[in-house]
Amino acid sequence: MEPATPALAARPDPPLSGEFGESSESGLRRSMGPRHLVMIAMGGVIGSGLFLSSGYTISQAGPLGAVIAYIVGAFVVYLVMACLGELAIAYPVSGAFHIYAARSIGPATGFATAWLYWLCWAVAIGSEFTASGLLMQRWFPDVEVWVWCLVFAAVLFGLNAVSSRFFGEAEFWFAIVKVAAIIGLIVLGGAALFGFRPLGGSGEHPFLFENFATGSGLFPNGFTGVLVTVLAVFYAFSGSELIGVAAGETKDPATAIPKALRTTVIRLLIFFVGAIAVIAATIPYTEVGLDESPFVTVFSAIGIPFAADIMNFVIITALLSAGNSGLFSCARMLYSLADEGHAPRALKKLTRRGIPLAALSLSMVGGVASLISSVVAPETVYLVLVSVAGFAVVGVWMSITASHFFHRRAFIRDGGDTSTLAYKAPLFPLVPILAFTLCVVSLVGIALDPAQAPALYFGVPFVAACYLYFHLRHGRRATAAR
Repeated sequence: MEPATPALAARPDPPLSGEFGESSESGLRRSMGPRHLVMIAMGGVIGSGLFLSSGYTISQAGPLGAVIAYIVGAFVVYLVMACLGELAIAYPVSGAFHIYAARSIGPATGFATAWLYWLCWAVAIGSEFTASGLLMQRWFPDVEVWVWCLVFAAVLFGLNAVSSRFFGEAEFWFAIVKVAAIIGLIVLGGAALFGFRPLGGSGEHPFLFENFATGSGLFPNGFTGVLVTVLAVFYAFSGSELIGVAAGETKDPATAIPKALRTTVIRLLIFFVGAIAVIAATIPYTEVGLDESPFVTVFSAIGIPFAADIMNFVIITALLSAGNSGLFSCARMLYSLADEGHAPRALKKLTRRGIPLAALSLSMVGGVASLISSVVAPETVYLVLVSVAGFAVVGVWMSITASHFFHRRAFIRDGGDTSTLAYKAPLFPLVPILAFTLCVVSLVGIALDPAQAPALYFGVPFVAACYLYFHLRHGRRATAAR
């Protein structure tokens, strides 16, 4: 393996099949800048994990426990993004996660990482559709949820089928709407906690953090309640790694990617922790759940006229934005797999605008999960979908951190000078080791929560099946190529 120098960023070593380093030259276009990357990441992150399932997190972990869980999640995101930054500049190709693993760990791990991440977003797309359909029933209670799933699927498919720049612009403005909603919650909700509630009318409203002192103490369900919610929190932060997926369609990756990473981490910390703190301080932990978005509940408590309907619309927009980013990610991952010869070649075909339409179409299969959950039991199956996607996210994050560890070690072993790197993760090897360890701890917490335990039953066999299939289908060719 060659050292990860600036020259390598222009053309990595050949993979098992095809030249993934030429992805941009062969059709995918470098048309996005730092602001697109930031908003794509924000668009992927700010979705149902914050707007809907945050209520579940607060009810399980308690007010203070939920805030702690999100702080831990933000810290892990920082660690993963630090590792991702160095890898994304070394290998600035579309759908790059599995390439990091394939080059630094082994081709089988790269293959498993690719399909695990595809599963992550395929399931996430379904959960975003389901959540949007549930919220639409506020206005159209007689319309089945699955009808809205079909409508939203058609809209997102159209946005992704035009061009990558059009997608980036659409996601930029979608994300602005979501950010404005979060800022509104933090400012107005925070003001109400200080007693400034001119539109609240009569009735009691909690003052500052008095809700944090519950009748059962600061941690009403014990610290175990915090641990079991960490996976749901990781799911809430999933999407931050989309910067790596879009690296192959970014102008000047060495400059754009580090800038986007720093900006994304800071904004996520402020928006997520701030929003959760306001929600937990406003709504008793025993009254939050999945029947209504905590954002809607908070604005209704503040007393702003029509705020609930306005926020319902904003949240639906936010959910569709997250699904939009997820569909983008799924399509690029399938394209990259096909480019390496690990998926049908038809998925590599591009339109005149450089869109992998076949891969995009196949990725819409994730919408089937939303249809099933809307028919069976949306408020229970939805939690299972979140846990499965959370498992996949943690698995991919572990792959990124492990890839960075082995990548940097090989770089130094081959005589590389870290001072020449355009971006390097700090405190090596502490950062990748700590991130990997915290991800493992979060997986342990799954077994303690019956609602999330199915993620292990499905996720672990899926990863094992990927390894087995790769060795049966590509093992000899991979060994010969290496």
